[in-house]
Amino acid sequence: MSATVTTPPIALVDLGPLAQLRAGRLVRRLPQLVVGLWLYGVSLALMVRGDLGLAPWDVLHSGFIRHVPMTLGQAVVLFSFVVLLLWIPLREKPGIGTIANAVLVGLAADATLAVLDRPDSLVARVGLMIGGVALCGLASALYIGAQFGRGPRDGLMTGLARRTGLSLRLVRTALEVTVVLLGLALGGVLGLGTVLYALAIGPLTQLMLPSLIVDLPTPPA
Repeated sequence: MSATVTTPPIALVDLGPLAQLRAGRLVRRLPQLVVGLWLYGVSLALMVRGDLGLAPWDVLHSGFIRHVPMTLGQAVVLFSFVVLLLWIPLREKPGIGTIANAVLVGLAADATLAVLDRPDSLVARVGLMIGGVALCGLASALYIGAQFGRGPRDGLMTGLARRTGLSLRLVRTALEVTVVLLGLALGGVLGLGTVLYALAIGPLTQLMLPSLIVDLPTPPA
């Protein structure tokens, strides 16, 4: 009777920008990063056109653009860099993916919104909402699995958790409740899609991430 050999799961590693490049496998990792971030922006636009509620941060973005002459994608980019300023006191270090995230997601959202109209059918709008959430889960797994660093909002969450000693779940919940309340005060879009996103995005990303993590050498202790 032969013993069963268990292959250890591939781990995410936390590397600086230069180490991210030196870690290799760039032919796969760079396209995976770009595709993941672009699809993330597309998923945002799908939920916007579904018009049944947006992801928590996008509730804030949609409320903000009601008061300034700016597109939704431009607001995503602006708030990404505002959030990066909050990394400074938290001593979080951005990676290549962090900066790419700050720019590409907003560009992809605006490009998709320019060619996609809001459908009149409720069934089609529900399809866009569900498709947007599902695509966001895939996009998150793609860009996280490329191992080029956290996005601006994820880095804020992990930095606050590390500094305060609170759990990631508690910090994430507090951040998302805060941005939703701010977005609502500005006239942002809250709805069924917001609830679906909050409930589904974590499990979806966790389900798809293991098969999309690019195996990299573990940095020495």
